Amino acid sequence: MSKTVPTSFIVVIGMMLFALFFGAGNLIFPPMLGQMAGENVWIANAGFLVTGVGLPLLAILAFAYSGEPDLRAMASRVHPIFGLVFAIILYLAIGPFFAIPRAGTVSYEIGIKPFFGEGASSTPLLIFSILFYTVACLLSLNPTKIVDVVGKILTPIKITFIGLLILVAVIKPIGSFQNPLTTYQHNAFFNGFQEGYLTLDALGAFVFGIIIISAIKEKGVTSKKQLLVICSKAALIAASLLAVTYSALAFMGASSISKIGPLTNGAEILSAVSDYYFGSYGSILLGLMITVACLTTSVGLITACASFFSLLLPRISYVKWTIGLSIFSALVANIGLTQLIAISKPVLLTLYPLAICLIFLTFLHNVFKGKPAVYQGAMWMTFAVSLFDGLKVAKAPVEPVLRVFENVLPFFSVGLGWVVPAIIGAVLGGLFGRKKAYRTEQSRVA
Repeated sequence: MSKTVPTSFIVVIGMMLFALFFGAGNLIFPPMLGQMAGENVWIANAGFLVTGVGLPLLAILAFAYSGEPDLRAMASRVHPIFGLVFAIILYLAIGPFFAIPRAGTVSYEIGIKPFFGEGASSTPLLIFSILFYTVACLLSLNPTKIVDVVGKILTPIKITFIGLLILVAVIKPIGSFQNPLTTYQHNAFFNGFQEGYLTLDALGAFVFGIIIISAIKEKGVTSKKQLLVICSKAALIAASLLAVTYSALAFMGASSISKIGPLTNGAEILSAVSDYYFGSYGSILLGLMITVACLTTSVGLITACASFFSLLLPRISYVKWTIGLSIFSALVANIGLTQLIAISKPVLLTLYPLAICLIFLTFLHNVFKGKPAVYQGAMWMTFAVSLFDGLKVAKAPVEPVLRVFENVLPFFSVGLGWVVPAIIGAVLGGLFGRKKAYRTEQSRVA
């Protein structure tokens, strides 16, 4: 029988979720959205909150509901090969391809670049990357309590300073909202919806879910119902904190453009706003805290990815994976934050709909009795559309296909063209699965 869990523990889990999702990298997206959306910031922010807050926490609940031990097992409900490939791609996305390099570039943009100015060469970023990922690698090779202590001390300080910066920006705005950019003059909600993909949090939630579920089970919780109740309450706490924080950051970005001008990424906006309110000392303090926070995040991601890949390919040791991931991340980081975000967007536009589809199929698993054909039909149809969403953003020459999709698929123009095909694929998969089961039964009887 499950034990009674005190409210204080649920609050701790909720704060843990907030800390996991509110990484230093996530600070950069709401301010940028605010600058781009201008007067349409609130409707754009609403879309961002759906995918940047709601979806990750829904993924945690789906993971708890599934009862599976890890992402690969959960995704293998589609097919074992899909489970393996999806897990590998996800770990690469939250690891060396995007999230780990992003941590280094965010640190550089906020903590170092302001002292060199816009005309700086690429040399400072190269030197910083070498130093940053060398330290991250060494800490990942020898995990100690030092990293945990730094994280526990730094996180409250970081949140306090960011909270102070946000509070000042809300109480005493830098300026007024401006006209939205062309892309945000129409369909601001759906543009914000897709911007939420860039947080990578819905993908990370499949990994974070393991941590959260394990922490709850350690308290003696064995009932699936109680596990879901605790997760739901903790998710509401985290969601509330994230929604308020992201909304305030979006407001800060939207109100800043009249004085600091349009900037190329959210890290530059944060640095400029901090300098505006607190001067150079505020910028130095912000840069230092963000750098150490990003370093702690990088160590956690390198450790998680190296552990996963060393289990997948045991011939290559954890140490070699750690060194390789650190070197690769350092190389990727040198393309710069703005370019890294631009490169990641097509991949995430392809990958995220698959993650969303998997989440909802997991909740409906018992309804269609977990038939693999339902999973497969929905996922293949989703991929067939989301792939071209990604290719469109990558400016690949796929205009003929896009024109057909725009004329045939509902919601394709707002990035949700995969929804109806996913439903159709699930239904067809269910019918195919039922027919196949019937034939099998007839053969057995004969």
